[in-house]
Amino acid sequence: MLQIKLHNTRTRRREVFAPLDPEHVKIYVCGPTVYDRAHIGNARAVVVFDVLVRLLRLVYPRVTYVRNITDIDDKINARARESGESIGAITARTAEWFHNDMAALYALPPDIEPRATGSIPEIIAMVERLIAGGHAYAAEGHVLFAVASDPDYGKFSGRSTDELLAGARVDVAAYKRDPGDFVLWKPSPDDLPGWDSPWGRGRPGWHIECSAMIHQHLGETIDIHGGGTDLIFPHHENEIAQSCCAFPGSEFSRVWMHNAMLQVDGEKMSKSLGNFRTVQDVLAIAPGEAVRFLLLKTHYRGVLDFTDAALADAKRELDRFYRALQKHPDAPVASEIPPVVLDRLADDLNTPGAIAALHGLADAALAGDKLAASKMHATGILLGLFNVAPAAWFQTRARADGEGTAEAIDRLIAERIAARRARDFARADAIRAELAARNIILEDSATGTTWRRA
Repeated sequence: MLQIKLHNTRTRRREVFAPLDPEHVKIYVCGPTVYDRAHIGNARAVVVFDVLVRLLRLVYPRVTYVRNITDIDDKINARARESGESIGAITARTAEWFHNDMAALYALPPDIEPRATGSIPEIIAMVERLIAGGHAYAAEGHVLFAVASDPDYGKFSGRSTDELLAGARVDVAAYKRDPGDFVLWKPSPDDLPGWDSPWGRGRPGWHIECSAMIHQHLGETIDIHGGGTDLIFPHHENEIAQSCCAFPGSEFSRVWMHNAMLQVDGEKMSKSLGNFRTVQDVLAIAPGEAVRFLLLKTHYRGVLDFTDAALADAKRELDRFYRALQKHPDAPVASEIPPVVLDRLADDLNTPGAIAALHGLADAALAGDKLAASKMHATGILLGLFNVAPAAWFQTRARADGEGTAEAIDRLIAERIAARRARDFARADAIRAELAARNIILEDSATGTTWRRA
């Protein structure tokens, strides 16, 4: 069996992955809060863990992948107040947007996609367990987790007490025993969502939602919990505290994986900087497969710089892969993934290494090796690539970029002429092949280069 090594945030080192039950791997990834369009940072986490699940399913007989939807949240409530639209309408529409965007990136849906609103009884039951165990207390319609009751609180994120308080951005309310105590349940006025509970009409805090959904669908201890590094504190720190205190002796999650953040043009993505990019924005200028490929070109624990130039490079690389597949239209998809690809993915999900191996296979396929094309196709499928026929790819690519226009073709021809003058014959040949793949035929003569559609 392939030995997979993963970097565990809890231990801060790479470890051999050993599921609790080798017959059934359980993985949970924090999903979206549905109040607005998903941005490309959200997409990175989805794509990263999609590849991980594909790899796990290649190795283990059963993998249950759970990714939640947070449909109770103060951001949703605020959006409803601003827009005058109902909370139900906002969450329904934005959840549909999220599903459509992730499907456009060829991410497989999770096996289970629970919503916080569907887990209220389980949330209340977990809060009751925490109160009974001396880890939570009720105060003025709220229920709060008592951080002082958990000697391990803060170890996961590695923060000092002062850092925990500063990072939590807590509201130091008079009813709190400790400034760092966080909300498990809070009162709801009539104009906000609320449910009857032993502490009055209210709604859950964000952290307890994930803990309850994990217990409801996967049990006390799971194998892998994933999310972005921005969730390490306070969200995941609080999840661990709640779950381990509610179920003493449980591990909650044996492995924690976190993808790094994403920058745009070298800066943190933010609306104030004007570089905030939704998945919808990017899909308007590039095929979903190109966006997915770009998200995989950087290792998941490294900071990814999302730029227009990087996106253009991703499209050109995919052009090359599809030309290699186009050269062997009758090559079947290989039944096994090349060992070099598996070894790299098994090494803490090294997608850049797997992509490098993919380029090696493309080299061989373009040189006429049909078997290499078969292996290349199988590798691409494992990475969530090569989802369409080559002809369809080039048509979609040209439409997305406007590259089917005469002006775009002339620009490529000018680039080819410049490459030939610089004796960069490899680039010149690649441009000719790229245009040929789009059914554009070049004709060189003493007077220059002309083109025609095949």
